[in-house]
Amino acid sequence: MLPTLRQLQYLRLLAEHASFSRAAEAAHVSQPALSAGVQELERILGAPVVERTRGNVQLTAVGAEAVRRAEDVLARTEDLVEAARNAGKPLSGRFRLGVIPTVAPFLLPARLPALKEQYPSLRLFIREDLTPRLVAALKTGHLDAAVIALPYSATGIEHARIGDDEILAAAPVGHVLAGDGPIPPGSLKAEDLILLEDGHCLRDQALAAFDIEAPKGDDVFAATSLHTLVQMVSSGLGVSFLPEMAVRAGLADMPGVVVRPIAAKAPRREIVVAWRAGSSRAAEAKLLAEALRLD
Repeated sequence: MLPTLRQLQYLRLLAEHASFSRAAEAAHVSQPALSAGVQELERILGAPVVERTRGNVQLTAVGAEAVRRAEDVLARTEDLVEAARNAGKPLSGRFRLGVIPTVAPFLLPARLPALKEQYPSLRLFIREDLTPRLVAALKTGHLDAAVIALPYSATGIEHARIGDDEILAAAPVGHVLAGDGPIPPGSLKAEDLILLEDGHCLRDQALAAFDIEAPKGDDVFAATSLHTLVQMVSSGLGVSFLPEMAVRAGLADMPGVVVRPIAAKAPRREIVVAWRAGSSRAAEAKLLAEALRLD
């Protein structure tokens, strides 16, 4: 005998909620029904998948491996159902799209109206999050595609290009780097920088482009968003990096901020639509990349 999809769904929900009652509620079944399904799965596998203690549920090693494999099976099955429902109708029905925070507020408002006009049956559900969590959601089938920035290394992920986005420097008025023209090589120092908090790919891409090690210490300011970062630059706290799309959208149009290009080979990030390798919605993700292309 083989496990059923329902049994695998029960196990995935149990891993997510760490509670039989909450997992049953999420599955819209009774707790005894979910418990029976998990017990039948254990009988089929020939090993326990959870350790049951009062008030706590923990996966066994077999259970953790079963969840990992079940996520792939369930994601592909959900892809199959969605593809069948929308056969012959590209970008229609539900489409779950992730977008990184340094792209979402600058790209989507400009592109979504035309996208909705071109694909009126599309029901777009957008999730804004950091790249590692978006990639993880792609692999587990919780997202159909995600707009991320390269370079970023991730196995099992394919992508289609939206366009390039130059990385610019932002300095306070009166700062030594707030003059005219491109910033000369070697002018940026780690001690002058204020950056996005760790986990934002823009932070890592900018630092790598200049071969600068991130500032360290408890007194280092780390912004949670580009809007906060610009305000800190305006207040004279230091120099930072901004994506060109944010500058074009007017993010740096405030007193006290000077935006300058960076000399020689200007660093750029490549904006792409990414999806799980083998996804049945790959063709739709490519259409989405075309619709979101940068000018």
